[in-house]
Amino acid sequence: MAKQSGSSLKLTDQQDAQTKMLSGSAWMTAGSIFSRILGAIYIIPWVTWLGSYSDQANALYSKGYNIYSFFLMAAVAGVPSAISKLVSHYNAMNEYGVGRRLYHHGMYVSALTGFLAAVIMYFGAPLFADGDANVVPVLRSLTLAILVIPSMSLARGFFQGYQQMAPSAISQFVEQVFRVVYMLGATFFIMRVQHGSWVSAVSQSTFAAFIGALGSILLLSYYYLRNKETMDELVAQSNNELVVSSWSLIRDIIFQAIPFIIVSAGIIIFTLIDQYTFFNVMRHLHEYSMAEMNQLYALFSFNANKLMMVVISLASALSITVIPLLSAAKTREDFDGIRKQTANALQLFYFVMLPAALGMAAVSKPLYTIFYRYSASGTTILVFSSYIAIILGLYTVVSAIMQGLSQNMLTLKYLGIGIVVKLILQVPAILIFKTIGPLIATGLAMTVTVYLIIHALNVEYNLPFKKMAKTTNQILLFSILTFIVARLVVDGLYLFFSDYGRGAAFFVLTIAVVIGAGVYVVLALKTRLADRLIGSRVAGIRRRLHIK
Repeated sequence: MAKQSGSSLKLTDQQDAQTKMLSGSAWMTAGSIFSRILGAIYIIPWVTWLGSYSDQANALYSKGYNIYSFFLMAAVAGVPSAISKLVSHYNAMNEYGVGRRLYHHGMYVSALTGFLAAVIMYFGAPLFADGDANVVPVLRSLTLAILVIPSMSLARGFFQGYQQMAPSAISQFVEQVFRVVYMLGATFFIMRVQHGSWVSAVSQSTFAAFIGALGSILLLSYYYLRNKETMDELVAQSNNELVVSSWSLIRDIIFQAIPFIIVSAGIIIFTLIDQYTFFNVMRHLHEYSMAEMNQLYALFSFNANKLMMVVISLASALSITVIPLLSAAKTREDFDGIRKQTANALQLFYFVMLPAALGMAAVSKPLYTIFYRYSASGTTILVFSSYIAIILGLYTVVSAIMQGLSQNMLTLKYLGIGIVVKLILQVPAILIFKTIGPLIATGLAMTVTVYLIIHALNVEYNLPFKKMAKTTNQILLFSILTFIVARLVVDGLYLFFSDYGRGAAFFVLTIAVVIGAGVYVVLALKTRLADRLIGSRVAGIRRRLHIK
């Protein structure tokens, strides 16, 4: 990345917030999508090398990673997002020196929380395993990652506070490359060369998180050193009128970070509820063996979830971008800007998320077959997961908007209500719908939380829903048409191919995606929908495609 001048880094009132949101979203979406795709593609060789143990391995991986994700969220402590928000806040006041000190103090906080989380997870692994001894080595293999990832995440938050999204995006991809290369190499060596234990293969696959983090840290260090001179100039040109003590900075970090922990962990909390209730309920419902329950659990907790998270990463990328922008607008008391940025964020989310989620539902059969081999049950669960991804993605965006506007406690309250609804619905949903039950309970509970958040935003800022209606309805209509076309292509082609072949599945998926995505792109360009949401650059694409 070329070194940017001080004037380009410095935040001013005249900058176009929507353009910055689109630019930042493009970087974060690209980094998140490519890293998520890579994190999904590795499944194909991984499952192949594990052979008949693949479902057991998927279930074990999911159990360990769910617990690790929660501890990681606690270790990171929401500090990166808090730093992003606070640095953006002080930069908007031309107090770059305060932002620099925030970064340094944040490192101390992150080092402490990472150490504590790692110690608790290592020694508490037998307790968190819930009776499954195989989970213990998996959890302990992840403790090194928890030690270093907080510092890595903090550096990303610092760059985001300057609204530089490229370092974060590229480091995400590099992290995933290092992780996947190590885990595939280790799995191949253990399963195919040594003919060893599948539990050892899973443990090394989870240890790969540490290897990935090291790769990301190296890249972020390079970006920091490359931009240090320019950022030093901004610090030197600061107003230096604001005197903030070290203790006040640490207190601000902690005060901002704690709500970020819980809110960001919302989806993880729902996943842990599934993990610690599904087996107990199913055990009483039928006389399933542990191996059978692991296979059922893997269907929705790992198999479908891995693919669903690729789609949700679209929302995550947008949410990271919107926090510093809204924080800066809040600092300037630019309520009209807040209203417009919130509307832009929601419409951009709909524009990307709806066709992606509905498209995944339409091609679920060949998609699932490519990654995990053909399974009617797995395909059905992937369809449900695709629909649930929409509401989970929307939660990610609207909760980030609330946090950017310093509505942390209100967001926690609404998430708490959603968790209560999840707990109430969980057991009946599993009893009635079995494997799909946890997804239904999650979808309904998250819908309640999202509704409450959007309602609160509307009461406070009077969101322009009437102005948004035409665009939103167009997006929904085009997304449904995309779904119908892609589904017809899939069903039509499968009249001539076997359900079980991966080669056939790849061919069907490719044709369906090209035609389905083509329909959406042509409609979005033809009606100028893309112009309204992405900007005038779309006109060049339309000319090249000869669309009037």
